[in-house]
Amino acid sequence: MELKQKKICVLMGGRSGERSVSLKSGERVFDSLKKQGFDVISSDLEDDLIVKLKAAGVEVVYIALHGRYGEDGVVQGMLELADIPYTGSKVLASALAMNKLATKRVFEAVGIPTPHFMEIDASCNLKQEAEKAKKNFAHPFVFKPTSEGSSLGVHLVKAEDDFEKLLIENVAKFGDVFVEEYIKGTEVTVGVIGKNKDLLALPILELVPKKEFYDYEAKYTEGLTEFVLPARLSASMTKKVQQIALDAHKALGCYGVSRVDMIVGRDNIPYVHEVNTIPGMTECSDLPAEAAQLGISFDQLVVKILASAF
Repeated sequence: MELKQKKICVLMGGRSGERSVSLKSGERVFDSLKKQGFDVISSDLEDDLIVKLKAAGVEVVYIALHGRYGEDGVVQGMLELADIPYTGSKVLASALAMNKLATKRVFEAVGIPTPHFMEIDASCNLKQEAEKAKKNFAHPFVFKPTSEGSSLGVHLVKAEDDFEKLLIENVAKFGDVFVEEYIKGTEVTVGVIGKNKDLLALPILELVPKKEFYDYEAKYTEGLTEFVLPARLSASMTKKVQQIALDAHKALGCYGVSRVDMIVGRDNIPYVHEVNTIPGMTECSDLPAEAAQLGISFDQLVVKILASAF
């Protein structure tokens, strides 16, 4: 295989709130590539990264970073300037997908269903912004940072909550934020792999949180979420959800791999929440489980993603 002649670096860790998940993803990818006989090293996100990659003779980077500075186009742009091929989506798609508001505006433009939303203007009076949100959205509604992954900072806001206080605290912590309608229904996620005519939507994973809402705690605390694979959807709805996943992937210009998160509402409309351009690759991550359902082993998945660098 030509890829086995390449010097590979798995880039992991980084500076975002998802650092610990990235390290687990990266270590598992590194172990897989090593076991399969690839010439592979690993690196954290360092200030002199490009100098070190060049010194080590790295010819391709497998990006296993999650969140800011790794999934948002920043590292992708740096690698472009250094003329080093890398896995996954390029600069524009990475930046668009990381910014949930930009993502939703693209979806609105091309007719992909997404929950109604309102941007919070952090430069305005936050008390007035809080009142505007409460006026425009029925309780409960959802509060989200614009550019965080792993459900960091996501809250389900109820009538009895002090939304103004929550807003002030989270604007200080995350910067740009927004609110969107809360849609009851079936939480699902769909991996997309491949490129061009070989683009493929994987089997749909259904997420059944034990809590009322699928937040960071529900996502990463063992036992708080039940995973159903394949999802309990009709054949026609399964086909519809997978097609919307492909449409969302293509609308943002994603490449090689993504994971599309949706909720199938009680009105039988699949609403897209967001697209993740570097899905987790840990032992309990969604993408590897979906691939395995289709008979694609973890090692095969890693190599398939690696091939997206070329």
